[in-house]
Amino acid sequence: MKIYQFLDYFVESRVAWITLNRPEKRNALNDVLVAELKDAIMAAEQDPLVKVIVLKAKGISFCEGMDPEYLQAMLEYSLDQNLADSSSLAQVYLAVYRATKVVISQIEGVAIATGCGLATVCDFAFAVPEAKLGFTEVRQGAVPAIVMTFLLRKIGETRAKELLLSGKMISAQTAVEYHLINQVVPAESIAGFVREFAANLCKQNSSASLQLTKKMIADIQTFPLEDAVRFAAKMNAYSRVTEDCKRGIIASLNKEKIEW
Repeated sequence: MKIYQFLDYFVESRVAWITLNRPEKRNALNDVLVAELKDAIMAAEQDPLVKVIVLKAKGISFCEGMDPEYLQAMLEYSLDQNLADSSSLAQVYLAVYRATKVVISQIEGVAIATGCGLATVCDFAFAVPEAKLGFTEVRQGAVPAIVMTFLLRKIGETRAKELLLSGKMISAQTAVEYHLINQVVPAESIAGFVREFAANLCKQNSSASLQLTKKMIADIQTFPLEDAVRFAAKMNAYSRVTEDCKRGIIASLNKEKIEW
């Protein structure tokens, strides 16, 4: 188990649990927490015993954006310092989005700005009915620049413009309707729901299949049609020679139930 200052990390039954642990600051991000998030994601990514990653938080908020003290310090940053700092956050988003492991966010409470960005880049996002989500940067004189690259892919230009240009907060149910998150789960049930969802992914789905499917989803959207089809054929052929595929074919032919 790795020890961090502002988050908890442990692995259990092939699931890495990453819990933001600054409840007194509503789990707002600062430079230390951003660095720790990146390290924890990479630790889970490199651990052969981990198949699924769950990102959650302690306290009444999932993540309320940037820490005010952190923002205060930014007032004195040079352009180069701001670029280095922004790049650190971008690397966290990219590490989550590009992770070969499936990443799930468990949203309880508020997810604002960069906090909502964390939920955006996860593969699955589940929230309690009371959760509120939004990108409030434009109301603070900032630009939701980094998350925009992921949000446009996820929900399309019309909804992305609505959220990014208005800066409004939306309910968990509206977030489902906008395809920002997957499902609303009652507060008393969400911990068990996410645990079971993660366990089922581990047991029912091949690691190699999950990894290749995630890679294709991330890459294929930017290809011209003919290039995308060639890439798909190549990935299909590659998947067939993996040990997981061979094992799956044998189980299917023998009418055997397979557990991964």
